Amino acid sequence: MRSVKSIGRFSAERAKDKRVAHKRQRHICQQNLGQQGFTLVEMLVVITIIGLIMGLIGPRVLNYLSESKIKAAKIQLQSFGSALDLFYLDAGRFPSTAEGLAALVRRTPGIAAWNGPYLKGGNVPNDPWSNPYIYRSPGERGPYDIMSYGSDGQEGGTGLAADISIENMASAKNE
Repeated sequence: MRSVKSIGRFSAERAKDKRVAHKRQRHICQQNLGQQGFTLVEMLVVITIIGLIMGLIGPRVLNYLSESKIKAAKIQLQSFGSALDLFYLDAGRFPSTAEGLAALVRRTPGIAAWNGPYLKGGNVPNDPWSNPYIYRSPGERGPYDIMSYGSDGQEGGTGLAADISIENMASAKNE
């Protein structure tokens, strides 16, 4: 059997170790007390910086998106022009205004030599603003006119809302 003295000493050592561990833990907690999170001022500074960056970069990104839609519309107009030229070679005429651009993807009655569809995908795409393209034949300055009313979807307009047509593209190249 163990003596009472050795048991008391063992208990005293354990209690001392617990006190030292508790002091060490309390010291660590006190050191980390000021580093537990962000202050309101720090968060406001970060939010302000993000707001300034978005205020400076956001309009430029939106401008690039608008310009890319205009470029996409011009490319589609050129594609329509090529498809209409192929239609003309096969049929000997351009589609009428009543037949429209749909004649490029569906056989029109009365045309024996139709070798379409002349557009990929089997349908006539809308302009980048989800409005249908305007087709007229005969056109004001040529055998046909194809145009998009631009971002506002209405005839006329300036800047990013200006009408886009094959005529406008040709006059812009000459200038």
